[in-house]
Amino acid sequence: MSDETPKIEERENGPLIAKHIRSLTGEDGAALEVKPVMALCRCGQSANKPFCDGTHTKIGFESRGGKPEGPDRFFTYEGREVTVSFNPRLCGHAAECGRIASNIFDVNQKPWVQPDNGTVAQVEAVVAACPSGALQMGTPPQTIVDETRAQITVQKDGPYWVTGVPVVTDATAEGVSERKYILCRCGKSGNKPYCDGTHRSAGWKSGNT
Repeated sequence: MSDETPKIEERENGPLIAKHIRSLTGEDGAALEVKPVMALCRCGQSANKPFCDGTHTKIGFESRGGKPEGPDRFFTYEGREVTVSFNPRLCGHAAECGRIASNIFDVNQKPWVQPDNGTVAQVEAVVAACPSGALQMGTPPQTIVDETRAQITVQKDGPYWVTGVPVVTDATAEGVSERKYILCRCGKSGNKPYCDGTHRSAGWKSGNT
């Protein structure tokens, strides 16, 4: 009997191989056709994104290398009712936190996370929406997974958001969960296959080839 368990595998110096994925959402929010095995671009330069077209070979893409952005550790922000933890190494700057609860999560305030400025329910909503798992709550830190999200979502000008599908890799970061994480597709992360937010500082755009 064949193994049809959903998973993502790294191909050395090549694409991400997604196997038996049930749902894939494109940049525009529309569902994309899924096949039993799909090669997803992670060099950042395919002309057929999110799918691989072999460009990685032409440009000499490497699966590893580069300096990761952000320290690999949890910073904790304690409130009266809830503690929020944040690992910068996992953050892909999707900014769901500020969109949902800017009263709690605001980069223009110090500290940028102030749990007592809102409710526990708001914190829970943000932790559930955070695609990378960089934001967690409680002691020890725990993430919350939105099980309604597509298994792979392609963020415009950003990484792959993955929910409920393990990735086969030897790379890691503190607190990373196989239930929810983000994978680099710009080719520039220093913690491949995971996204470390480099696409933002590098000004990467998914429309470029």
